[in-house]
Amino acid sequence: MAQSTETTDWVSRFADEVIEESERRAPSKPVVVASGLSPSGPIHLGNLREVMTPHLVADEIRRRGHQVRHLISWDDYDRYRKVPNGVAGVDPSWAEHIGKPLTSVPAPKGSAYPNWAEHFKAAMVEALAELGVEFDGISQTAQYTSGAYREQVLHAMRHRGDIDAILAQYRTKPKGKKQSQKPVDEAELEAEEGSGAASEDDGSSGSGGYFPYKPYCGACEKDLTTVTAYDDDSTELTYVCGACGFTETVRLSEFDRGKLVWKVDWPMRWAYEGVVFEPSGVDHSSPGSSFQVGGQIVGIFGGKQPIGPMYAFVGISGMAKMSSSRGGVPTPADALKIMEPQLLRWLYARRRPNQSFKIAFDQEIQRLYDEWDKLAGKVAEGAALPGDVAAYTRAVGTAAGELPRTPRPLPYRTLASVADITAGHQDQALRILSELDPADPLGSLDEVRPRYDRAEAWINTQVPADQRTIVREEPDAELLKSLDEQGQQSLRLLLDGLAEHWSLDGLTHLVYGVPKVQAGFSADATPKELPPEIKTAQRSFFALLYHLLVGRDTGPRLPTLLLAVGQDRVRALLGE
Repeated sequence: MAQSTETTDWVSRFADEVIEESERRAPSKPVVVASGLSPSGPIHLGNLREVMTPHLVADEIRRRGHQVRHLISWDDYDRYRKVPNGVAGVDPSWAEHIGKPLTSVPAPKGSAYPNWAEHFKAAMVEALAELGVEFDGISQTAQYTSGAYREQVLHAMRHRGDIDAILAQYRTKPKGKKQSQKPVDEAELEAEEGSGAASEDDGSSGSGGYFPYKPYCGACEKDLTTVTAYDDDSTELTYVCGACGFTETVRLSEFDRGKLVWKVDWPMRWAYEGVVFEPSGVDHSSPGSSFQVGGQIVGIFGGKQPIGPMYAFVGISGMAKMSSSRGGVPTPADALKIMEPQLLRWLYARRRPNQSFKIAFDQEIQRLYDEWDKLAGKVAEGAALPGDVAAYTRAVGTAAGELPRTPRPLPYRTLASVADITAGHQDQALRILSELDPADPLGSLDEVRPRYDRAEAWINTQVPADQRTIVREEPDAELLKSLDEQGQQSLRLLLDGLAEHWSLDGLTHLVYGVPKVQAGFSADATPKELPPEIKTAQRSFFALLYHLLVGRDTGPRLPTLLLAVGQDRVRALLGE
């Protein structure tokens, strides 16, 4: 029975719908959900939504005790369309392979993998394992070249007139993408290449008529071919290559070096695999696009269109809009270097597929982690809203169990500050972290791993060198000498309280309290009890401390910075 939509999240609602539809179509068989990824270049975080949406639904179905298969079709038999920029080990000479299947293109120089597709697939497979995504991978190269789809190909050729008639309804219409797509923020990554080759044509119409099948050339391996004749009875097919001029006649009943064009290939697979749920990006969902057209073509193969929500853009803070065949695109592996799998899963789980969101590689990651930790606290206390509890539960584990987690999840911003200040010195990092809470000191960095390692990687790879924190070697004698009586008094109040307040909470109380005491208020006075000028005095005091400690106006949170510098060195730099 379907659960109440008022109390369930988007994943539960889709799970209800998918289970019901699967039981109607194929009772007693496993529920089938699907994703499609084209390893044409780095598989980016926009493409990850193609996987995470069905993964979360499949996992919910598993939690309810149903058998479910999550298929990932690796579209590695797609044509190689362009040489991506910025990929290590790749130069303009790779342009000679344009038009070949991705599995026939050499991997980048230095790669351990046999071809282009396997090289880019490998990083995604590793990231999905870390994210707890369970799936059955299907290589489309293997499917086509083994003859698995031979009957489907012959069937499509026999019904080419019907397919052509469906496609003809849209050929004269303007492309829906231009009409329906709103301008997007520069920082958004489109998922336009996440599922198959969206820009592929819908088949060749030459003097011999329309054909939904494209052979790869027997001489140059490229798909710049045109079918010139086909006989349904003998299955003899003749094609000519526009790249090298090669021509040959083959028996399609025995020939496996080619594929159905994308708008026919996708619905064929829905029918072949019995797919009940498969999301698609905006490019596949607009009028006249492959998902809409596929819904009509799938019936030719005796199948039904899956439930297919459109998913929206995924943005990256501070990075330009990119597609997966261009270099420099952040991938799931890049994100997992700077954040734990739970946080990345949560970002996809908490937003409905049609809602866009951003993944932070800049300072925003600290705020995201604060939000995540706050949610974890509310869940532990039983104070979180049902939808938030659902998103949290889906983030921390799957039906198979919880993902490995950091035993002692200290604030990410604190760990990042410590990693920044200590510049790789682990003994120093442990000293500082163990002083954060003297009542419960940290015994080993392993207690804060892997979060500490992620924060350290973020500092080392995403924070510009000129923003890194370098503690002064010597006191700023000139600045200390120029201080007026109020400035000198503020430093004296701080130094006098250091020993007594040497913990994260204690130092927080101390540095915020000094300007209050100087103005004649209690250090415990709340903002409501204080005049607005106190905030100005606090900012001036903080700026003074930053200048004396690190020679800049700003830096890591002062309590963390003071702990990192250490009492003796703080006293020396503040002129004691």
